[in-house]
Amino acid sequence: MMDAFHLTDLQKDILKEIGNIGAGNAATSLSQLLGQKIDMMVPNVEIADFNEVIELVGGPEQPIVGLMFQVEGEMTGVMAIVFDMREAEYLVQKITYNNQSRLSEQTEGADLDIAMSALSEIGNILTGSYLTALSDFTGMNLQPSVPHLGMDMAGAIMTMGLLEISQVTDYAIIIDTEIRQEEESHENINGNFLFIPDPSSFQKLFAKLGWN
Repeated sequence: MMDAFHLTDLQKDILKEIGNIGAGNAATSLSQLLGQKIDMMVPNVEIADFNEVIELVGGPEQPIVGLMFQVEGEMTGVMAIVFDMREAEYLVQKITYNNQSRLSEQTEGADLDIAMSALSEIGNILTGSYLTALSDFTGMNLQPSVPHLGMDMAGAIMTMGLLEISQVTDYAIIIDTEIRQEEESHENINGNFLFIPDPSSFQKLFAKLGWN
């Protein structure tokens, strides 16, 4: 199975460059939304099984807020944006201009609806920006699905998001980009932006770029 995921150094460099372009676009959009400088670190490209993917976001029992998107079009796969609960709460406060907003398993009613709406908007903006940059670079038509947003342990959220891919393979190629807030403040934004293309998409991608 791993042989199907063997990547040359050149192919890894191409995927890193794609990650850089998408992440740069997304970071600009998030910076504008929050009114502060956000950076997305140079992406890491690696082959991992699905347990290792879950470990990337803190382990199966780590409480997280995860936004999962199916990528549709000429290239398919999964995009995931992951924050821990405290960071997600900080983002909700920034978006809603309400420092009293709280996000926890006890949050309910209108407060929960507002928080979920704010986080979904962040996810839509980040994913849309990322995929627009990828579409421009590759010439491929790429669209995100409606997001699935969940607050749960990482194992539950990531397993649900990876269900479709896991039916055809045990491994994934992950473009993992860290989201960082550049300026120091009382709260720092740290998260992961994962792009996990469907294995069948790689031949199409490299063919488009002339590297098949």
